[in-house]
Amino acid sequence: MADMIASPERTYTIDEFWDYAHLPENAGRRFELVNGEIREMVPAGGEHGEIGGDFFGLIWTHNKKHHLGRVTAAETGYVLGIRPDGKPDVRAPDVGFVSIERAPKPFGSKFIPLVPDLAVEIVSPGDEAWEIEEKVLDYLRYGVRLVWVVYPASRTIISHTRDQVQRLAADDLLDGGDVLPGFTIKVSDIFPK
Repeated sequence: MADMIASPERTYTIDEFWDYAHLPENAGRRFELVNGEIREMVPAGGEHGEIGGDFFGLIWTHNKKHHLGRVTAAETGYVLGIRPDGKPDVRAPDVGFVSIERAPKPFGSKFIPLVPDLAVEIVSPGDEAWEIEEKVLDYLRYGVRLVWVVYPASRTIISHTRDQVQRLAADDLLDGGDVLPGFTIKVSDIFPK
């Protein structure tokens, strides 16, 4: 669940958000900028962290073997874009991937000024359905090609593209398609045993 930090009357720029997120008193806290509004993300539990770590490791290992692009872990901010009303969005997927064609050089020290090709979100018990839907819609609206939403409670994954939504259960195969070529894994192998 995300908590709004600032008044909705105030819209933050990307630079103001960067400065706010890096204030000493905010050390260890996780934020996103949604429609120009700073939201604090509630810390995740062990199951979320374990699945996120394993998922990151699987994608990272595949990427290193095939040199497909750049993989980021949770809390890495991606500048998705600016809405027509001038309000910016910066999201931090649990795992992100950008193709080598779009990111031939290492990322700098600030928010990544690119939309990821793949965003992975792991649902925590405190997450609200509307928050997950809002994230998926934001990702797709700004051009993320593939979004995987991982549901630990049901041990399922919902795969989203602009044209398709697919629910994958334990025996199904999760496939990176043309976004993460050659990456396939049985859904049940993603969850702790």
